[in-house]
Amino acid sequence: MQKINIIIVDDHALFRSGLITLLSDLEEIDHVYEASNGKVFLDMIDKIDPDIVLMDINMPEIDGVEATIRSLEKKPDLKIIALSMYSEEEYYFKMINAGVKGFLIKDSTINEVREAIRIVANGGNYFSQEILYKLIKNGPELNKNDETLSERETEILTLICRGESNQEIADKLFLSKRTVDKHRANILDKTNCRNTACLVVYALKWDLVKL
Repeated sequence: MQKINIIIVDDHALFRSGLITLLSDLEEIDHVYEASNGKVFLDMIDKIDPDIVLMDINMPEIDGVEATIRSLEKKPDLKIIALSMYSEEEYYFKMINAGVKGFLIKDSTINEVREAIRIVANGGNYFSQEILYKLIKNGPELNKNDETLSERETEILTLICRGESNQEIADKLFLSKRTVDKHRANILDKTNCRNTACLVVYALKWDLVKL
């Protein structure tokens, strides 16, 4: 696996320091950068090209929602994982709509952080189980679309919800990546979801897949 460059964006120096120490010990990590808020982060990405961003939500000057939106305008392929506290439930869908690829609770184990980084770096989405449960139970209403998914689309949706990337799905189902890309686009259109993270929540909320 290619070495991964990471930026940790968080306004708590002690938290950043501890996470840097843990991540730096992982063999798949090349370099770990840090930014104390969204403004510093936005200035940094003009100079470095990270693979993964671990983004706090509540920060001074520019918060995680705005930093995510602005950074993805600059670098649409940037892969951002939100770092959340349990009490920040009101921001979950704001971060999803902004374009994050996953969520981690701040007290996650290093093994869970490592797994989230691996999945997102490979093109998948990752949700902490605690956050996913809250999104399904307490999140804003996701109206169910009447359009029915085909058997193939349901099969692909199930793999998407398991965190598989388009390439991994293509390999597993013996399809071309282009075909999977097209199926994913059709699924997003049928469910009226704007991105894959929203799609995962929609699919689990309406029992479209069995994991």
